[in-house]
Amino acid sequence: MAKKSFFKLFAKNLKKSLGPGQYRANGINVSCVHCKHDWFEEGHAQLNTSLATFFNLDFANPTATILTCRQCGYVHWFYKKVNRID
Repeated sequence: MAKKSFFKLFAKNLKKSLGPGQYRANGINVSCVHCKHDWFEEGHAQLNTSLATFFNLDFANPTATILTCRQCGYVHWFYKKVNRID
C-alpha cells in the first residue's frame, strides 16, 4: 500500500516539475515584462564566448536559465539562480 502511494506521489511531483510553473529570482516573483503573466517554461542556454569557441572549448562556458512566458512567448534570461515556487 505504501509503495503505491509513493509512486503516485512521485509521478505527480515529476509531472509538476516538468511542466510550466511559477518562479522567483533574487527573492522577487517573476512576471512577464511584456504581458504580466506569471507561468513559465524553464530551459537553459549556453553563454558562448568567442575565445572559448575559437579554442573549441564551448563546453566550459557558463549557462543561463531561460524562462519562456506561457502566454506571449517572451523569453527572460537569468544568469543567477532561479527557484521554482509552485
